[in-house]
Amino acid sequence: MPGKIRLDGFGIYRRFAPLAASLEERCAQSFRSTQSRDAAALSRSDGKVGDQRGDAKTPCAKCARATERSIADLIQRCADDGCAIHRAALVVGSLIDPESIANPHIRAHALEGRLFRTVLEDALRSRGIQCAIFTEREVYPRASNLLGQSPVQLRKAIAELGHFVSGPWRADQKVAALAAWTSLGP
Repeated sequence: MPGKIRLDGFGIYRRFAPLAASLEERCAQSFRSTQSRDAAALSRSDGKVGDQRGDAKTPCAKCARATERSIADLIQRCADDGCAIHRAALVVGSLIDPESIANPHIRAHALEGRLFRTVLEDALRSRGIQCAIFTEREVYPRASNLLGQSPVQLRKAIAELGHFVSGPWRADQKVAALAAWTSLGP
């Protein structure tokens, strides 16, 4: 099949999953640590998310530092295994502008999602790692276009890939694997 992927190093995902969960927990704790945090305060007049990242005591700065530590740890683990990360693919629920969302509660979730995505993307890019961003809905159509295979062929290939992975192989893992494959190119 054109665009076959190598499975050596696929276990990196399994090591990254707990790291990603830890990152999310650290960021969420940092983000929610200020009791008076208001969703409207997250949208700054300069168009950037949250507070000033340069201020070491702000929740957004803490989230950025936690992300930097997690990415540094992942890179070191890969280096210890003789691997190097050159590309990453992030799958997100939406790229909608949080300012276009009228409901403050939903806007807060969108702002939080944008915060996590941007600090992760910044951390990866600061280390020279190319980063592709996909929305969940566009992964299969973009992959089909870029890899020259139909969505049906891709779904079959990704499902078969799950036979080589121990543990669960749910929709989120499948979409992440396809986004990673797509970011590598045909």
